[in-house]
Amino acid sequence: MADIPDKLFFKIGEVADLLDLKTHVLRYWETEFGCLKPVKSRTNQRLYRRKDVETALLIKDLLYHQGFTIAGARNQLDHQNSLDLPASSSDESSPSAEQRLIQVKSDLLTLRQSLLENHRPIEK
Repeated sequence: MADIPDKLFFKIGEVADLLDLKTHVLRYWETEFGCLKPVKSRTNQRLYRRKDVETALLIKDLLYHQGFTIAGARNQLDHQNSLDLPASSSDESSPSAEQRLIQVKSDLLTLRQSLLENHRPIEK
């Protein structure tokens, strides 16, 4: 299993490198596996959380090493996720507090990066 760096968010290229995959494979998996949902920054850049990277690693293992089909891997993940769900149900249409917090963090990281890139030293 790949050693995942201790970071809050990973860009799609970083995840692709970690998993030794092409970025289009990850984008395709997002359409096939509902549990793989990276957040998007205001600039529409995919930002994968550690949980997303772990899910992608599991998907790769199911498909490439255990020989599951896409449908079989999806069923396997759905079964595992049903065992992990808390007893309470939530409204899927509205973002959870965690999702809103992740979006705020994503926006702050994007803003920070923009400020760092555009920083010019003050001349005296």
